[in-house]
Amino acid sequence: MTLFLWLLTSHFMGDFLLQPKSWTIHKLKEKIFSSRLYIHILIHGVLASVVLFIDPFYWWIPILVMISHYLIDLGKIYSSKYFKSPLLFIIDQLLHIIVIVLLAYYVNPKVLNFNDIDLNSALLLIVVILFISNVSGVIVKELIKPFTPEANSDPNKSLSNAGKIIGILERLFVFIFVVTNHWEGVGFLIAAKSILRFGDLKEARSRKLTEYVLIGTLISFGLAFIGGLFYNYFVNII
Repeated sequence: MTLFLWLLTSHFMGDFLLQPKSWTIHKLKEKIFSSRLYIHILIHGVLASVVLFIDPFYWWIPILVMISHYLIDLGKIYSSKYFKSPLLFIIDQLLHIIVIVLLAYYVNPKVLNFNDIDLNSALLLIVVILFISNVSGVIVKELIKPFTPEANSDPNKSLSNAGKIIGILERLFVFIFVVTNHWEGVGFLIAAKSILRFGDLKEARSRKLTEYVLIGTLISFGLAFIGGLFYNYFVNII
């Protein structure tokens, strides 16, 4: 379990905390010849090398992490012209996490039982903090890209399918609040929507912008809540 959590922590740190936006742009532009790509891969290798303190026999893990990360990132770079950004981002992150799970499972098939104890509480807390602070920010940005209002567009025109998406998110979050006995969360959603809609009507602001902000707020709030549930559940097991 310690190995799994550290590999997940190092992935979050390398992909979201220690990778400037300029590096991502440089990689997309220069592709396989991008120096930032190789620096990025090296950072992941260094972060993954901490597993050597757990057991020196794990020397092969940082190497596999670097190779897999390089191949996945290269695939993402060359696929960017064929796939929309949110889908490509999700596939990329899923592949990285699958590699981490497979490595941890190979070392210890019982890793997914979360029975390994010691540094797990601290590592779990780090994972959740990274997820809520940096990872969630990138996820929100990628997911709301399709809803970004166009410049000089009609301010009174609604975003495509925005109402449907907002309604689905609202119902999902209300369901979560109810089953977890957090009724105050329902009040938060109602208050947030009322405030945004009131400003929309009073100031005659762009309807697209209002819906854009609301979608981002609901996604962000939901990810933070999921992170909290994840931590509360597993910290009791550890």
